[in-house]
Amino acid sequence: MIAHECGLEVGGFVHSIGDAHIYSKHMEQVQEQLAREPKLFPTLRINPEKKSIFDIELEDLTIEGYNPHPAVKTPVAV
Repeated sequence: MIAHECGLEVGGFVHSIGDAHIYSKHMEQVQEQLAREPKLFPTLRINPEKKSIFDIELEDLTIEGYNPHPAVKTPVAV
């Protein structure tokens, strides 16, 4: 959406996480996630008539080719 707003081609998105951690009780689920083969990325389509990110509504967005793995059930850490 940022590339759309700026009139640029889609590129990479780099970010950093300040407090990422994994609880020891979730190691089985982490191993399951890491063992999965990556799937093709979906495509986000934005209504080209909308020029500003502030004008885009949910119905202006479509996701094509989304084929996720099944959810990994994980107990809440308290």
